Formats: sequence, C-alpha cells, structure tokens
Amino acid sequence: MGPSETESENRGFQNPDWETEFNRFEQAISSGPAPFRLRFVIKLSDLANRLPERILSRGIPILAGLLRVSDDPSHSVQAAAAHCLKRIACRGGEESAFVVAMGRCGVVAGLLGLLLDANSNGNNNMFRKIWVKCLWSLVTFGSSIRIGLARLGGLEVVIRELNTWEDDGSRWCLLEILSALTTIRESRRLLMHTGSLKLLVEAAKVGNLASRERACHAIGLIGVTRRARRMLVEAGVISVLVDLFRDGDEKAKLLVGNALGIISGQTEYIRPVTEAGSIPLYVELLSGRDPMGKDIAEDMFCILAVAEGNAVVIAEQLVRILREGDEEAKFAASDVLWDLAGYRHSVSVIRDSGAIPLLVELVRDGSVEFRERISGAISQLSYNENDREAFCDSGMIPILIEWLGDESEELRDNAAEALINFSQDQKHCGRVRDAIGHPVFKSM
Repeated sequence: MGPSETESENRGFQNPDWETEFNRFEQAISSGPAPFRLRFVIKLSDLANRLPERILSRGIPILAGLLRVSDDPSHSVQAAAAHCLKRIACRGGEESAFVVAMGRCGVVAGLLGLLLDANSNGNNNMFRKIWVKCLWSLVTFGSSIRIGLARLGGLEVVIRELNTWEDDGSRWCLLEILSALTTIRESRRLLMHTGSLKLLVEAAKVGNLASRERACHAIGLIGVTRRARRMLVEAGVISVLVDLFRDGDEKAKLLVGNALGIISGQTEYIRPVTEAGSIPLYVELLSGRDPMGKDIAEDMFCILAVAEGNAVVIAEQLVRILREGDEEAKFAASDVLWDLAGYRHSVSVIRDSGAIPLLVELVRDGSVEFRERISGAISQLSYNENDREAFCDSGMIPILIEWLGDESEELRDNAAEALINFSQDQKHCGRVRDAIGHPVFKSM
C-alpha cells in the first residue's frame, strides 16, 4: 500500500465532513484490495456510535454485500462487516430502521451462508462467533427479522450450531436466537419433531430474562401434549422453571406458573413438581396483586391437591394467608378452600388446618364484599358433616340466620344454602329452627 493510501486511511472518518469520508469508504470498498477494505470497515465499525444515521443507512447495503464476497479466503473482511453491522443494529435499538434495512439487503441470508460454510469446512471459530453475534443483534432488535430467518432455515442452522459447539461465551447468543424463533408456531413444531426440546429447556435457563421468558412461553405452548411433556421433563424442565420463577419478574412468574401447571396436568409429574418447591411459589402468586396470577395459582392448587400430602401443605399455607394476607389475598385463599372442599380427602385436611374458625372470624367484621366472597366457600364447606360441626362450634349459625335479611342477594342465597345443609343434619336442625320460616329459606 503506497504512502497516499496510508495517509488517506489515517485520515479516514476523522474529518467531520462525513460525506467526503463516506465517499472514500465507498471507493475503498469498491476498488481497494482486501486489506484496505478491511481497515476501512474496521474504522467504520469503530465510529458506528458517532456517525450520522444517514451515513450508517447508506453503509448497510455495502456491508451486506461484503458478506457475500468471494475473493477473501480468510473471511476477515466478512467478519469485520458482520461486526460492523452488529454495532449498527445495537445502536438503532428495538425495531429500528437499521435492522429493517439489513433484512431487506439480505444480511440474514448472508450470515446463514457463512455459518453453513463454517460448519462444513471447520473454519475459524472466532469468525463463527462474530457471525452468530451479528445474527443475534438482528433477531434481538428486529422482531420482523425472525420470520425471514425461520423461512430461510435459520432454526435448523441454530440447532446444528448448538449441537456442534462446546459450551463457551457465545452459546447464549444461539440460545437467545432460538428462543426468539420459538415465537413462530412452525419453529416450535420443528423443535418438537427434531427432538431438540432439550435446547429449549436450556434457553429457559440461560441468557437475558426476556429470552428466558420467551422460552418459558414456548414450553407452555409445546407442553400440551403428553409426548412433549415427557420430553421436557426428561430434559430437566421442572427445576429450570422453578429457578426462573425465583429469578424472574412478574411476567416470568406468570409464565412459569402457567407452564408448570401444564406439566402437572399429567398426574405422574405432580410429585416432581411439588418436590421442586413449587407450592411456596404459587402461594406467592396467590398473595400477589395480579388477578391472572391468582387464577393460575388457584388452578394449580386444585391440581396439586389431588395428592393428600399436598392438600395438607396447601391448606396450611391458605390458613397463613387468611391470618396475615391483605383482603384480596384472603378472598383468593377462601376461593381455593371452596375448590378443595370438593376433594374427598380434603375434608379432614380443611377441618384440621383450622381454616373454618378463621373464616367465621373474618366474616364477623368484614365488609359486605368480603362477606359475599367468603360466603360461597362457607356454603360449599357446609355440605360436609365434620365442617358443619366446626362451623357450629365457631358460632356460624347465628351469622347465617342474620344474613337471610341482608340486602345482598348473593349473601342471602349462600346463607340459605348453608342453612339447608344444617337443617338436614339431625345434630343441628334444632339450631336453625328460627330460619325455617324465613321467606329466603322457603324459596330455596
């Protein structure tokens, strides 16, 4: 390289006249030898955070073209171009015009071609990492890129790379690309059909939280079939999901709660889900402020309570919530008790937990809304003889009779339903004699 070329390179992009310097860049790329092109691309990459956006936008098609050059057997220019594209994509951020332009210029196809060539020819792993990180930046900052990547066979390439690379600092990039592709239904099917669900489980374990949440969501969608659940459990999904619940934000907790519920839908997995420490996690959801989290926890407790040992632990936690929780948490706990009342083995569990005296204590001084919400659980529990005994001992019958005259129709109906159950019990029929003539009672 002559003195004039060296002088031009040293001045390159240092002058604030960006148009002039970009013209030099274009000329170097179009007619310069590979080493000269390499230096100009590296300089552009170094200045990616300083250059005006219009200059970067004009550079994208040129850099995309460099990914397809064939006169550089060392692939150094291609690697430098990929690194520069990654820096530009990261500068643009979420859904930027930069990433959209890269998609239109064929950057995705170029990167996939380089990865396929590297995989078959055993090219430098350092360059493979650069291409993977460039692809990661496109997928991370451009959701529209994911569809094009999937159509070009991107998931197959990612799976192949993950199966051939040892654990290193770049593996997380591949896993985050994989989790991004699972937002597409066809990609989830491909993971299932290729037996690659273990990679999805790994993606839920490592990487940034948004990526782990995507993987968790995909696990919930894929796990609806028995075969998929078996494959996921064999890949260690239960402990991974429990860890994500502990590490994650509110969104992660909801996604994990739903996914574990789907896994537990197969009764043989209830025990390992419980042994992984899931019950306290669902107590947290039930005690939280998100209505969806409460619904997920209620459904999950109904699943887990199929096992009597779980029902005991759940009832103990519900009693704690009734004692210490806020009003909404107490509502949710009473709803779960209502659900558990339908389980034969839960009859003694609820009675022994001490929940019934607490319910009576709460409705004595609670608001109308509070009484309405809990009255449903009381009416349901009153169908059981032992629970009726506990209610009677706690002074519930006079309260039920009083509710017959309440303005709330729901409260009146639930009270009448419970009193009917007491009236049909020889032990307690005498205590509800005053209620028998009440119009609400007669209408039931």
